[in-house]
Amino acid sequence: MCLCKIASQFKVGGEVLSVEPYGNGHINTTYVAVVNVDNVNRRFIMQKINTTVFPRVGELMDNISNVTRFMANIVKDNGGNPEREILTVVPTVDGKTFYTDDKGDNYRLYIFIEGTTALQIVEDPRVFEGAGCAFGGFVSVLNAYPASSLYEVIYNFHNTASRFQNFINAVDADKVARADSVRHEIDFVLRRAGICDKIVNMLADKSLPLRVTHNDTKLNNVLLDDKTGEPVCVIDLDTIMPGSLLYDFGDAIRSGCNTGLEDEPDLSKVSFDINLYESFAKGYLAAIGASITIAERDMLAFGSILMTFECGMRFLTDYLDGDNYFKIHHPMHNIDRCRTQFKMVSDMENLQDEMNEIARRYCSI
Repeated sequence: MCLCKIASQFKVGGEVLSVEPYGNGHINTTYVAVVNVDNVNRRFIMQKINTTVFPRVGELMDNISNVTRFMANIVKDNGGNPEREILTVVPTVDGKTFYTDDKGDNYRLYIFIEGTTALQIVEDPRVFEGAGCAFGGFVSVLNAYPASSLYEVIYNFHNTASRFQNFINAVDADKVARADSVRHEIDFVLRRAGICDKIVNMLADKSLPLRVTHNDTKLNNVLLDDKTGEPVCVIDLDTIMPGSLLYDFGDAIRSGCNTGLEDEPDLSKVSFDINLYESFAKGYLAAIGASITIAERDMLAFGSILMTFECGMRFLTDYLDGDNYFKIHHPMHNIDRCRTQFKMVSDMENLQDEMNEIARRYCSI
């Protein structure tokens, strides 16, 4: 079935004129569909869902559609524009949240949010503060949503204790005889074994609240208004799951506060930028307001360290396993990635007291 016919299986309100590839996403295949609606061309985002990563498409789309509907109602009640501020899932002609073609491929459709741009790197602290505002607002709007009702679309995604066990298994198996060459990195992880289960355990004993988490809080998942530069909408909701806001805050810091590239081999170019940390924390804490708990506030710095550590450990695990998960461009790619994360961890550990003070300074509780 051609792409235009697939797009026409959704309630687009007119004739589908074209469907073309769009963007540079790494997981799903994304297109822009142009539809003539009452003699006006309107755009939609159509995606073929990667069922290797997300095999349970029904659960995935239930999460997204239920959460976006909840958020849209709140935005509407507050006088906002849900079709601009929240991703809108367009149903199929028979009322479903996704369409399965005759090949078994699964597609979904969103309203295109015009006049916005997603940036790939942090070039202006004010933009990063805006991203903090967007992700903090995301948590605040969903504060009352029953997080436990969400499906876990990727099991143990940020269960650092489980990730640590995978690492130990990879070290013990040493399938491609690489452990001796990265003994320094292995020891780096082993010295921090005691931190791996801290958030998991605090969620279990309810000393940290279970929340709706985004789980991919990179800058490019916030659409910014082309004219004002202000944040408009948080996108890429595939990994919405129950978890801790520390996962989201920490991953944003991990990806946004590195002065170098994620795979920079020259570690002298890699450091943790605490000024960017302050910018993001300022925006995040202003937007989340009183929705945050004191326990969460006091662990924002720790969450940043743990998420960066977890990411580096995953790169190291994949290297030990033979580079089967992350796409690599040269034999040492995963180790270069691992080392940048561990350099960031070391920097943050040295600055943890200052990071905690920043959180207390901007927190309203």
